[in-house]
Amino acid sequence: MTSQPGPRTAIIIVAAGRGTRIGGSVPKQWQDLAGQPVLAHTLNALRPLATGPLVLVLHPDDLARAVALGPGARIVTGGSSRTQSVRNALEALAESPPERVLIHDGARPLVSARLVGRVLDALEHSPGAAPALAVTDALWRGTAGLVRGTADRADLFRAQTPQGFRFDAILAAYRAHAGEAADDVEIARAAGLDVAIVEGEDDNIKLTWPADFDRAARLLRNRNKEALMDIRTGNGFDVHRFGPGTGCWLCGVLVPHERGLQGHSDADVGMHALSDAIYGALAMGDIGQHFPPSDPQWKGAASHIFLRHAADLARTQGFTLTHADVTLICERPKVGPHAHAMRAALADIMGLEVARVSVKATTSERLGFTGREEGIAALATATLVRP
Repeated sequence: MTSQPGPRTAIIIVAAGRGTRIGGSVPKQWQDLAGQPVLAHTLNALRPLATGPLVLVLHPDDLARAVALGPGARIVTGGSSRTQSVRNALEALAESPPERVLIHDGARPLVSARLVGRVLDALEHSPGAAPALAVTDALWRGTAGLVRGTADRADLFRAQTPQGFRFDAILAAYRAHAGEAADDVEIARAAGLDVAIVEGEDDNIKLTWPADFDRAARLLRNRNKEALMDIRTGNGFDVHRFGPGTGCWLCGVLVPHERGLQGHSDADVGMHALSDAIYGALAMGDIGQHFPPSDPQWKGAASHIFLRHAADLARTQGFTLTHADVTLICERPKVGPHAHAMRAALADIMGLEVARVSVKATTSERLGFTGREEGIAALATATLVRP
């Protein structure tokens, strides 16, 4: 489960360093990345997630640059170290303390809302939480360009940010810590605070070397492409009354019953609703427009014709059908024993994996025409994606 930041969650973005290892005429957080300063990307990622103050910690020499980042962030002057910079930001927030605070490095511009959500979820049960990735590579010790030994990688993690804390706890920890620290977790642990580890993300890289910029630019391009994807959701609804018969066609399966469903075709109410959901996602009408009931050639037609046509039409429009969900509403017949066969039949018609098709049933608690067993209703949803 993930969540958005709760009430009064402040975010501190630490960007007062000089970033000399990466080269260039300006600190790395101000260098260009895909047409914008690195820090602009970081702000854009975190600004929508702040439900309290958004604090930007800058070097005194960079204060004028902040104008180009736009409004919405409180500027705090950083100190001579990261520890002092965070301390300055925490003290500024103490005037009107939030409930929680996230502390993030400005040189990590690819932080995602999902990652932030995991940190915040963990804060529901722990005074501190931080993302990390388990070390999977072998570790060596080396000097003078030669391997001198190995190190055990068990229980080792690569720390990331944002690191989150209950505000009062981390403020007290910083006030009690006299020296410097590698990060906020070190200070929290020195104060006896438990810090939960949540799953980090490979894309949440910290820009340190020139090659990191190339990788970050590629990742941003891919994200922009994903953001431009055309994702469509369509809904379908259908009803058929009971009449004479010894079974009902439901989602491609003939289910034994003392009555059948009546309709111009085979009256497969589930397949009709699903076909209309796909047509709806395409904004291309419904079954009646593609297969008019006034046309005698469709009298008694098998409903797989309609569903296959809808699925094929989606493909010709460049879409991939990624998920289909059907809910049958009836008192009887019982759908559960046939649900897997229905999923398999629908998946085969649409050319999908069974795992992408859902069929389930509910009753109307004996209310209405379905409760009186006068007929069956169906709801369906289909999701289409086009790059």
